[in-house]
Amino acid sequence: MNEPEKTEKTGEMKEIYDFYNGGAEIDRLERGLGKVEFYRTKEILTKYLPEKGGLVIYDIGGGIGVYSRWLAKLGYDVHLLELAKNAVDYAKENMMNDCQFTAETADARHIDRPNASADAVLLMGPLYHLQSARDRAAALSEAYRVLKNGGLLIAAGISKYSSTTWALSVYGEENNYIDDPIFFDMLRCELTTGNHNRPSEYPYLIAKSYFSTPDSFAAEMESEGFEVIDFHAVEGCVWFTPHLYEKWEHAADRERLLEIVRLTEHDREIIGMSPHFIVAARK
Repeated sequence: MNEPEKTEKTGEMKEIYDFYNGGAEIDRLERGLGKVEFYRTKEILTKYLPEKGGLVIYDIGGGIGVYSRWLAKLGYDVHLLELAKNAVDYAKENMMNDCQFTAETADARHIDRPNASADAVLLMGPLYHLQSARDRAAALSEAYRVLKNGGLLIAAGISKYSSTTWALSVYGEENNYIDDPIFFDMLRCELTTGNHNRPSEYPYLIAKSYFSTPDSFAAEMESEGFEVIDFHAVEGCVWFTPHLYEKWEHAADRERLLEIVRLTEHDREIIGMSPHFIVAARK
């Protein structure tokens, strides 16, 4: 296994830890574009997980346990392994009123679980928060180690074009982020290196991250021994639809939008336009 670089909470990881320890994930998937992300992610997961439940699933970096709760209610043996202590505490206090799952603090690069002990692993956040390729390899290596032979890995990435396409979608007289040299420098860094470094002038943006392309994301998975099964756009190209949130609340409109996403979710040419994408793989 690759040894992770030293990124203790007092150093590079502190911004990420503080971001999630401060409650960044609370209600995020219940509002705005998060609703689309949550719906589509569940839809994608159901393509790979059997309806009968029963599998052991490690939700690594699973935040406050939104997906852990959903999976536990479906009958899976779920283990939430999350870096931020407050997120774990929130999961224990608020996400288990109608189900049960294990929740404990953990670092994706060091998982305290036996070899070949999980049927499926979710990496829905760690890989886009580790800027070091060595650290991402360590997280993938740990996922490979704890998976049973033939086990499933579902990993989420953020497109390196996400901030830029969003800024372009709102570019106008009132929203002129692109005209701000500080914001534009952030975009330039994302587009050229994949590294997202949040400027202090924009404290509400996501913490330090690594944004990628689906192909480079999959290549890192393959380099750690995984066999890639398929690619999925999550929100797809519909996220910049005018009045998206109003349309989403109407069943017929929502279904038309979803049909567009489903028809294009595997197209590499369009996946980069999706803020999030998912790559499924097996050990």
